[in-house]
Amino acid sequence: MSINTIHIRPAVPADAALLLGFVSELAVYEKAGHEVLASVADLERTLFGADAKAHALVCERDGQAIGFAIYFFSYSTWLGRNGLYLEDLYVTPEQRGSGAGKALLRHLARTAVEHDCGRFEWSVLDWNEPAIQFYQSIGAAPQDEWVRYRMAGETLRAFAAGAD
Repeated sequence: MSINTIHIRPAVPADAALLLGFVSELAVYEKAGHEVLASVADLERTLFGADAKAHALVCERDGQAIGFAIYFFSYSTWLGRNGLYLEDLYVTPEQRGSGAGKALLRHLARTAVEHDCGRFEWSVLDWNEPAIQFYQSIGAAPQDEWVRYRMAGETLRAFAAGAD
């Protein structure tokens, strides 16, 4: 590997602790550090287990991990095709602006094209202006007409049980 080369590789089970560290750093940046409940064992099972639905990438520069991405394949009934959904992308603060984030996104775009996906989508917090400007600079467009909803925790369990 030459100096300052960015290398993106599929994560392996031995990366689970590294990934959890990056997830925690991202959550702190997003002012939600207290919401990280995942453990190394959770990531090992859900990213690398036999029935894993999500995939992870590690971004390295000069052999040092500097970021990650976690994604999964979604589906569009309107397109009749899969899509690629980026759950998380993170680059360490000292490496931001170095091209690592763009390299991760390009790698994921290529993955989407290789899998004949009709879409490549992700969400960004409305206050994260640096990320919004970056995404728009590469041609991504916000989908303002859609409002994302979530059901989790006890609300999810109660609704699933029919307790409404």
